[in-house]
Amino acid sequence: MECRAGCGACCIAPSISSPIPGMPNGKAAGERCVNLTAAFMCGIFGRADRPAVCSGFAADPEVCGDSREQAIRLIGWLEQATA
Repeated sequence: MECRAGCGACCIAPSISSPIPGMPNGKAAGERCVNLTAAFMCGIFGRADRPAVCSGFAADPEVCGDSREQAIRLIGWLEQATA
């Protein structure tokens, strides 16, 4: 599965404990990453300082569902289930 352009669910729903450019302490679940653009695209995609957890994320129908809204819910559920 290819990432849906303009989704950004993976930049909002999960917590990220590693430093992110502009967010040295990472981010909480449900918090928007400061690098997520207004068009819901990763502003640091392809950069060396992008966290490994972000670079390693692969879109999958099981996680992303059929829409941005489903992705937010599914990733949020996975976040809570694995906390």
